[in-house]
Amino acid sequence: MYNDARATREAQRIADSAPADCAAHGASASLAKLLWLQHAPACSDARHVLHQADWLLGRLCGHFDNSDENNALKLGYDAIQRRWPDWLQALDVPMERLPTVVPAGQEIGTAHGCERWGLSTGTRILAGTTDSTASFIATGAGPGDAVTALGSTLVLKVLADQPLFAPEYGIYSHRLGDHWLVGGASNSGGAVLRAHFTAAEIERFSSLINIDEPAGLDYYPLVADGERFPINDPALAPRLQPRPADDVLFYQGILEGIAAIEVRGYQKLAELGIPWPKRIITTGGGASNAPWRTMRARLTGIPVTAATHQQAAYGAALLSLKGSS
Repeated sequence: MYNDARATREAQRIADSAPADCAAHGASASLAKLLWLQHAPACSDARHVLHQADWLLGRLCGHFDNSDENNALKLGYDAIQRRWPDWLQALDVPMERLPTVVPAGQEIGTAHGCERWGLSTGTRILAGTTDSTASFIATGAGPGDAVTALGSTLVLKVLADQPLFAPEYGIYSHRLGDHWLVGGASNSGGAVLRAHFTAAEIERFSSLINIDEPAGLDYYPLVADGERFPINDPALAPRLQPRPADDVLFYQGILEGIAAIEVRGYQKLAELGIPWPKRIITTGGGASNAPWRTMRARLTGIPVTAATHQQAAYGAALLSLKGSS
């Protein structure tokens, strides 16, 4: 899983070998997970190093030797030079098992043995992207726009002209055509709300909060220890105290805490040279929460609007349409 942080020793090995601006730093990166898996007996006969998306791609086209530039980023792929870097060899990474990396949306083959899914032989198969990148594409956001995805976690991305890699803050960049998606992913988000409230309570409390009177509880909402962005600290503990007796006030305090992390994220990007966004398009379950959108717009000083289209599947369809045109 994205937040699996057991590979701490492997992450230290990466820190000793990888450039400081590499996106593969940290125990949750797929490179650390690969190094950890190399010691698992069940993996001794493995022939390919694949992300979940790469495996699905292989199932569709019949060969398991491709990945895309976005999924491969945290495996150590150099998206600027567009190659696997030489320093991976110092970590004993099985270079011959790494996939061939292509731009998101590039054709990599045709459907093979896919009749069971209703795909005829000859159907073109294109490389995909990460879910958050696909969600960004779905919104129709343009250069200078930002997208905040408020699902189980909180993901911020700004479409910029230049990449930014600052792993010490959990910041990385995905190549998207001639631009770069710059941002990071916090472990805060809707999962914290679901840990404390039912869906019915979330809906009811949203209509009861008074955003003109802040709860002012200064929370840092997390489900468990560990944060990736805008603070990169695997030991950061949740801050959800004091808890007021009023559940509505507690709910509002969590919303304010997540909104404060969003602002802090965009501030960190601005400090490092990424222009302050012109507008924020929001996606995910939190996008439908109108009081929360208003709260966030006040804190950022930027219009926050819910995306008309926000599903990653829709963004993937747009990516494939552009790639096949």
